[in-house]
Amino acid sequence: MTTTLHVCTTCRAGEVLEEDAPRPGAQLHAALTQADAPKGVKIVAVECLSACSQGAAVALSEPGKWTYVYGRLTAADTPDILAGAAAYAASGDGLVPWRERPVIFRKQSLARIPPMETNS
Repeated sequence: MTTTLHVCTTCRAGEVLEEDAPRPGAQLHAALTQADAPKGVKIVAVECLSACSQGAAVALSEPGKWTYVYGRLTAADTPDILAGAAAYAASGDGLVPWRERPVIFRKQSLARIPPMETNS
């Protein structure tokens, strides 16, 4: 399976911006895609994660695993986001031990969503 790192590209990170101004979420997405994604992780742009007051936001998901949403991120957090994504991808259920998570993932978690049940 492949872990998906969803990045909200429309996020204004709570800032009032001109319509044509670069969005903090788009800047974060650009920084992440310019870096080397960890093995087993694909980076996908999305238009909204509904974390507008807590942006820029990302979400980590994979079928059968817990999903996490993280906020208050910037392009400067790229190395930590990618390290956290690698740890998530290596986990069996998406539950990375707290002390093994990057500090930004410990402090800036917005939501933890249970895995979807499948009819197999």
